[in-house]
Amino acid sequence: MRTKARRALSRACALTLAVGLAAVGTASPADAAGLTLTVDVGQVVRPATQVASGGLYGVGSDTQPTTDMLLPLNPTSFTQPPPGTTHLGNGATEPCCDALDVGGNITRSGAQQFIRLPDIYPSFPYQWQGWGDWESKVTEMVNDRLDATGTTGIHGWELWNEPDWTWDSSAGSFNDGWTRTYNLVRSLDSVTPIVGPSWSYYDHNRTLDFMTHARDTGTLPDVMVWHELGDTDWNNFDDHVADYRAIENQLGISPRPIAINEYNSHSQMDIPSVALHWMAVLERHGAREAHRAYWFEAGTFDGLFTLDNQPTASYWLYRWYGAMTGNIVETVPHSWLDGVASYDSSRQIADVVFGGDWGDNTVRVTGLGSFGSQVDVTVLYTPGSGRHTHVAAPTTVLETTMSVSGGEISVPVDDMNAEGAYRLQVTPAGGPTTDWQQVYEAENATVSNANTHSSGNASNGYYVGQIDNDTDMRSDSFVDFTVNVPDSRDYTMTIRYANGTGSTSTHGLAYNGGAWSTVSYPPTDGWAQFETVEVTVSLQAGYNVIRLAKGSPYFDGGTGYAELDNITLN
Repeated sequence: MRTKARRALSRACALTLAVGLAAVGTASPADAAGLTLTVDVGQVVRPATQVASGGLYGVGSDTQPTTDMLLPLNPTSFTQPPPGTTHLGNGATEPCCDALDVGGNITRSGAQQFIRLPDIYPSFPYQWQGWGDWESKVTEMVNDRLDATGTTGIHGWELWNEPDWTWDSSAGSFNDGWTRTYNLVRSLDSVTPIVGPSWSYYDHNRTLDFMTHARDTGTLPDVMVWHELGDTDWNNFDDHVADYRAIENQLGISPRPIAINEYNSHSQMDIPSVALHWMAVLERHGAREAHRAYWFEAGTFDGLFTLDNQPTASYWLYRWYGAMTGNIVETVPHSWLDGVASYDSSRQIADVVFGGDWGDNTVRVTGLGSFGSQVDVTVLYTPGSGRHTHVAAPTTVLETTMSVSGGEISVPVDDMNAEGAYRLQVTPAGGPTTDWQQVYEAENATVSNANTHSSGNASNGYYVGQIDNDTDMRSDSFVDFTVNVPDSRDYTMTIRYANGTGSTSTHGLAYNGGAWSTVSYPPTDGWAQFETVEVTVSLQAGYNVIRLAKGSPYFDGGTGYAELDNITLN
């Protein structure tokens, strides 16, 4: 989070887009044209999980933004202030966004959240009131969460925020303060992951010192968190990840997931192409999740909506990104032209969001041999307008049918704007395999207290296993599928599963907050050896969230164990 004083530091070093992007690298956008972004549909990077679709203070209340507004964005996670927050962020006149108050909205949208403990303080930088005061606050915040037995999706306690400049030296060293707070939280809650240390920027020496101390005191974070807030920090993210992984290896620490719970700069927050650069590097270099920075108003998903709940230009970029299914595939940038691409084999859709340079450029898509000799191509555009400008819909730039040669096409995109963003969609001539998505992969869904694994037996190369826990709302294991159907009616849902127990296992099934029923899984030939069962679900037209659970609030718990590959709706 930033106060006006802190933002002033950012403004002092901020540059315009063209100058800022020219500050590093080999060519500035103003000089470039004739560039080619290459996409290889056959080279899988990871399952599509919308790594960058999160926000700090992105959800303001149970209705701001509404769940219906959030669902098309397929958000991954948020960082929200703690229960009982008194924090007045960025000019606010009253506290907002209490993690428990917004928890239902976040869960309904298919997302999860970190709770930022120091936002219990009213102002920023935080005004330290002594260890007795802090430990009393921490105890109350954790106990408030533990009392909220119907709330799921809390997947981390963030113990502090930006300690490199907000930690009060009168409290002792930050490393010792981390250990003391870690041990207090663990004495109250031994289950929920602890995340941090949440530096305002990545630094080798500081990280090495912190991780050494945390290893030696048994207080390692479960998720490694830092911020990436500079105008061109996206250009350095791969180096930061590589350096951090080398520290883990040096210290003999098992790899931690990486979460960037604030990304993008004050000066470039509302430029779609800059957000796109962040998406590309976060996907490419292994972040588990990342959250748009909170520079302005809370509850607008950090500028994806105007103050009166209308979509901005950046909204359309994130909506295109949220629609990506199947696998994220390889993109090779050229100068400042970059992008994120996905391939959904169940529908034969290749999707690319791209941008970052001026002039007449090209997107080359390879690996299209299975698409046939002709493909339909659509290119859409969203401009570089800011967070107060309503953009009702993207602009269609190109609609055509192209011939496939050697399994590839080259799509010209003329007169590109370096601040805007673009979407390219490629399908076999005549459209996708089905006119609405019917197959939903478990690894693309919201996976709570379970793990994604790779297997050649799985329908898209991945499946979700270790769906094992049914103890309480903190550790319950379930998978939430966000589906979008054309009509309100009964659907046959085919579940592709594996059960290596030798006996029938069960999961709970619920959707849209409705009543629980039971799904039975007869034994299969072993783990990752998949069979199918069918059940009937009654869904409303549009978005629905379907939960398959070993454990969940208001459900007594499943029996045995089962793995999930996908669900198919008909």
